[in-house]
Amino acid sequence: MDIRRKKLPIGIENFSELQNEDFYYVDKTYLIKELLNYWTKVNLFTRPRRFGKSLNMSMLKNFFELGTDKEIFQRLAISKETSLCEEYMGKYPVISVSLKGINAADYETALDMAEQVIKGEVRRFQYLLDSERLTAYDKEAFTALLQPDVSEAVLCSSLKVLSELLEKHHGCKVILLIDEYDVPLAKAFEQGYYDRMVLFIRNLFEYVLKTNDSLKFAVLTGCMRISRESIFTGLNNLKVLSVSDVQFDEFFGFTDDEVREMLEYYGLSDHYDEMREWYDGYQFGNVKVYCPWDVINYCDALLADPEAQPKNYWSNTSGNEAVRRFIRESDKAAVRREIEKLVAGEVITKEIHQELTYKDMYASVDNLWSVLFTTGYLTQRGKPEGNNFLLAIPNMEIRNIFTTQIMEFFKESIPKNGEVLEKFCTALEGGEPEAAERVLNGYLKRTISIRDTFVRKKMKENFHGVKAISKGSEKQNPRACFFHGILIGILGFCDTWSVSSSRESGDGYSDIIVETDDGETGLILELKYAEDGDLEGACRKALQQIGVKHYEEALMEEGVDHILKYGIAFYKKRCRVMLAAE
Repeated sequence: MDIRRKKLPIGIENFSELQNEDFYYVDKTYLIKELLNYWTKVNLFTRPRRFGKSLNMSMLKNFFELGTDKEIFQRLAISKETSLCEEYMGKYPVISVSLKGINAADYETALDMAEQVIKGEVRRFQYLLDSERLTAYDKEAFTALLQPDVSEAVLCSSLKVLSELLEKHHGCKVILLIDEYDVPLAKAFEQGYYDRMVLFIRNLFEYVLKTNDSLKFAVLTGCMRISRESIFTGLNNLKVLSVSDVQFDEFFGFTDDEVREMLEYYGLSDHYDEMREWYDGYQFGNVKVYCPWDVINYCDALLADPEAQPKNYWSNTSGNEAVRRFIRESDKAAVRREIEKLVAGEVITKEIHQELTYKDMYASVDNLWSVLFTTGYLTQRGKPEGNNFLLAIPNMEIRNIFTTQIMEFFKESIPKNGEVLEKFCTALEGGEPEAAERVLNGYLKRTISIRDTFVRKKMKENFHGVKAISKGSEKQNPRACFFHGILIGILGFCDTWSVSSSRESGDGYSDIIVETDDGETGLILELKYAEDGDLEGACRKALQQIGVKHYEEALMEEGVDHILKYGIAFYKKRCRVMLAAE
């Protein structure tokens, strides 16, 4: 019998839609109780993207707003708090704006976008024009907010004016919700009008948050905790709740129990291990959490295809600029070693400063650690000691982001090492294994090494995110995959050579086959990772494999007479190159 299950809420951030249209919901409504029990005038929640901030803000709006549909909360946890619901549910005017869509190439366009966002919210309250409690002057002030050419000064005071009019009409204070407050600042920094946007946001917030007697309380969300000096000047009633704070730690992201329950509901419990390996590992306060966006998307993929493999969902929602900039610091030996430790699954201790301005973010590698932590590329392990945090890469998905960026950086750096790489290629073509080995060893010392100790079980995919290449009955070693990628990049430097990767030849698939530009010389490269450090032994196995599998047949069929067969073995940052006897 086919049981109809709830739909998966991919991209659904509207709480009432989620409840009314029968979407699966991981209940976070106790956030309401915590907010009211630990009362603060202005609350700022900072979490990485795709951890449920917008949905929680929509949930708060639906709970507190006058005239709300109370039925949508009947089956949820907060409904058990009877007296709280009677006192607060549906009892307040709520102003709710999201700044996530303010993305413009210049300040004027960004300001126009902000104006449209605020006007869109103001239009919801047009009933104020018929209010008997508002004076003609009050109504004129309201109408001014909707005029075609609203000045910047009027825009800065708009949310405060609206809250004052709402309090006067309803006889109660107003709840303010501002989602993704820092998105306009991030875009402004990217496009070069940051100072002007900071001034606008500061003025907007000072009016509505600092000198506003009509405010009951406010909740803001964002990815970054922007320093008080730049945005929240003089705001003494602000409470920042970041990823390191214990309070509210379980309300953003899915806990392990919540993921197990979801998998069981959809009949996917057999996929728990890969779900945990790929998407768990974040620590908010004292709670370990999964990224909701990843969990929901992977469940959706599995329902469509039970053989679907985990992949990077979260990374596709951002350009990963922080990781890119971090990898580019790897020309410093100390940073390179720290990146290698992280990718290998180790933890490192760093001083973290969660209050930054966008101008500070990329000013130094020390600040980059803080950016990586606050934006979710790194997470904490255990409890911090002051500002000193034990940092780690959370899971396989984020590790793949790092390894992909490492390979991209390697590819970009190839032209800068042209003379060295040409020597390597010349040595291979000339049958000089010792020279090739010497050049490659020197080059490896300056690159970031990727070790697979991070992986708790055999990886199902290699660093490119495609299935590992099957060679007979064995899967290619993940570390060999990494060095395979490096060699493909190096050999590609000789753009007149024909380079084939994992090409079918003889009785199997050779790692790399090269045909030089004159068509007279062919190279066969078989790669091994020496798990025990025995580089020479690994080289001999590689050469034996070339002979047994007859990898030279593809070149011979194309008329290549001079064929050089190389076994190349790697261990950490060392290599051995061995040429088969003719």
